[in-house]
Amino acid sequence: MSHTAEIIAVGTELLLGNIVNTNARDISQALSAVGVNVFWHTVVGDNPARLKDALDIARRRADIIITTGGLGPTYDDLTKQTICEAFGRKLVLHQDILDNIRAYFEKNVHMAMPENNVQQAELPEDCTVFGNPVGTAPGCAFETGGIHVLMLPGPPFEMLTMLRDHALPYLRGLSSEVIVSHDIMTFGLGESPMEELLREKMSHMENPSLATYAKPSEVRLRATAKAAGREEAEAMLAPVVEEITALLGDVVYGIDVPGLENVCMDLLKKQGRTFATAESCTGGRIAERITALPGASAVYRGGAVSYWTSVKARVLGVPQEILDTCGAVSEETARAMAEGARTITGAEIAVSVTGVAGPDPDERGVPVGIVYIGLATPDGTFCRPCDFGKRRRDRIQDLAANHAFDVLRRYLTGLPIQIR
Repeated sequence: MSHTAEIIAVGTELLLGNIVNTNARDISQALSAVGVNVFWHTVVGDNPARLKDALDIARRRADIIITTGGLGPTYDDLTKQTICEAFGRKLVLHQDILDNIRAYFEKNVHMAMPENNVQQAELPEDCTVFGNPVGTAPGCAFETGGIHVLMLPGPPFEMLTMLRDHALPYLRGLSSEVIVSHDIMTFGLGESPMEELLREKMSHMENPSLATYAKPSEVRLRATAKAAGREEAEAMLAPVVEEITALLGDVVYGIDVPGLENVCMDLLKKQGRTFATAESCTGGRIAERITALPGASAVYRGGAVSYWTSVKARVLGVPQEILDTCGAVSEETARAMAEGARTITGAEIAVSVTGVAGPDPDERGVPVGIVYIGLATPDGTFCRPCDFGKRRRDRIQDLAANHAFDVLRRYLTGLPIQIR
């Protein structure tokens, strides 16, 4: 039997935009792996009447309802009470849960449990209790009238721990199917031309299916299959992934990889190479992304954020003649910056970025969106010129960083530096 789920996130702070609703994303991704279709996301504030309305709508269209948030000890944490009222359940005190909460306070907070935390030990009668080893709010699940209701805490770390240890095992017992997906990661072909290229194929696919998801200058193609078991689903997906990868060629940079920087890190490690950076308009974004990865010190020597032309000259050794003649935003300067970074760090490979992120043209009138990516290697120095158009400043910076990693990726795999 196929199950449909609705995720209801409870919290006024979510509606105000003070907190990003990462819980819904994480739960949706996890549920797809156990054969549960998530068809709706709902966010509701800390208001019992509006939560009850949301529950009334959800129970008419989904047979699994998962809530996050509202399980705390404060006066506005009313998720359990509202759910019990909506589904005709009584709240009962679980003495063992109360003892666990008291012990948590003594061990982790080094204080006696405040009395308002008692309400966290009150759970719906005849429910399956989900323990919370990293917090004080237990979760739970119950079934009534063919509808399964699961309550999870709001703090993401607590929610993820409970989801992994309790909610997913509970849900696996409800479904006889699994959903398996593989992400084909691409760079260099926009969503529109890719959709045009694959439109006919995608329109005739049902199981497996193929869908596109756009990111800045990237498109993720997700191939998904539903089957009785993982092995059967994988067998269904293999020819699809192979066909699409062959069709798209070198714009595919990986399967099920988090990003371009991860691919570059793995290639550098496997080849025993080091690299460095020289950044201007990206302001350190490339360095930030690579150093966020565990083990970056094995491949990344360091870099310079050379915003002023004087820093390009004095730190990176860009000849003043090039800066005077060609300008800071030029192919010549990008090449010299990369060569300078390679020299001062001793890295085998160096990537540079110089450009105009906006909102105004530079002092020479170079338009917003013009960016040059330099690459200095033992085989010579290369440059990829880019014109991103008049976009938002942060979008141009992210695009430039992505292109820098793509240039590095292409060099390390023996591909042409320029995108065809």
